[in-house]
Amino acid sequence: MFEDFLNALQNFRRNKTRTVLSLLGIIIGVASVIVIMSMGQSSTMQIQNTFGSSGLDMVSIGSGFMRRGVAAVTIEFNESFREDLFGNISGIKKIWYKNSLSGTVAYGDTSASASCTAVESGYIEACGLKVEQGRSFDVTDDAMGTQKIILGSEVASSLFPNGDGVGKYITLVADKVPFNFEVIGIFAEQNSGMESTASGCYVTRGFYAKKIAPNPNASTVMVQAVSSDKATDLATALETYCKNLTGTEGSVRVMSMQTMIDQVSQITNTLSMMLSGIATISLLVGGIGIMNIMIVTVTERKQEIGIRKALGASPNTIRQQFLVESASITLMGGIAGIILGIAISIAVEYVRSQDIVISFKSCFIAFVFSVFVGVFFGLSPASRAAKLDPVVALSGE
Repeated sequence: MFEDFLNALQNFRRNKTRTVLSLLGIIIGVASVIVIMSMGQSSTMQIQNTFGSSGLDMVSIGSGFMRRGVAAVTIEFNESFREDLFGNISGIKKIWYKNSLSGTVAYGDTSASASCTAVESGYIEACGLKVEQGRSFDVTDDAMGTQKIILGSEVASSLFPNGDGVGKYITLVADKVPFNFEVIGIFAEQNSGMESTASGCYVTRGFYAKKIAPNPNASTVMVQAVSSDKATDLATALETYCKNLTGTEGSVRVMSMQTMIDQVSQITNTLSMMLSGIATISLLVGGIGIMNIMIVTVTERKQEIGIRKALGASPNTIRQQFLVESASITLMGGIAGIILGIAISIAVEYVRSQDIVISFKSCFIAFVFSVFVGVFFGLSPASRAAKLDPVVALSGE
């Protein structure tokens, strides 16, 4: 077989133009599959980086959007609802309540708009939010309703350009009522999943219930799953439970970052598979071209086939010779396609400023498929060569 491979290389060298044209379809097909799969994986990774790796075990429950003509059925997010969730839904690790309000924060003559969120103790850590300067809230801050605040990085930069905001006192105007707060922390710039910290600020829900809205219901319920891979199932269970509780679909809005990422990744993977399927058509077209070239080759080399058979070569030997030659073309085309595909993937992802992700699985699959195409489409010409009568082959020449 090795001798057949060397003979195939010599034949390719004698017919360079024909060989290059035969290789093009295989090279383009293999490179296309690699580029498409690599871009799909790169896009999926970019989506995950955009949402961040933290907070993927969180599921949020908020007020839903009711359809026109349907009576509004709402759920009060009070302590009774929290107890009901723990008692009826499995897979829950922790439940936090939070409230949102818009306001303006000011320090001296400088002010900035900020979306303020009142949270319970431990929620910031559970979401993976990082306090770059100062500290986070503790249990005492929430229980006592202390007037302490944590600022997002953009808000802190607006109020304290010199970066010395921790320990300073600022004014938060909410519902036209001013409140003085001590800045105890500043968030780091980060991708934080379901929380947008850069342009926001955080206070304790204890203070919110004490000074802004006594004994409030939560505007949003944050449910933490026992693990991030259980978040999608938990979101489905919560949505079903709330629907059964109200008897109305859409009474609440259940969201999970993990579910969103899974859905987007699934769509991306499906598109990549569809486009890869289209790209493999060029491999099949290239295989047809190889079969055509091999038929021409068999016709041109009838004398060689006749001589080998006259000297005692068996049909299997002749068949193997041309199968190796056909597979060698796709072997070289597969290697060249892999190199070209990797180079194009790196260039495209560099231009798009994305992390470079090479799908080595697609490289392997495309390479094996290209060799299979060579063997499959070379089988008919090889069988034709094996069946030639040496007398007819020599007389024809």
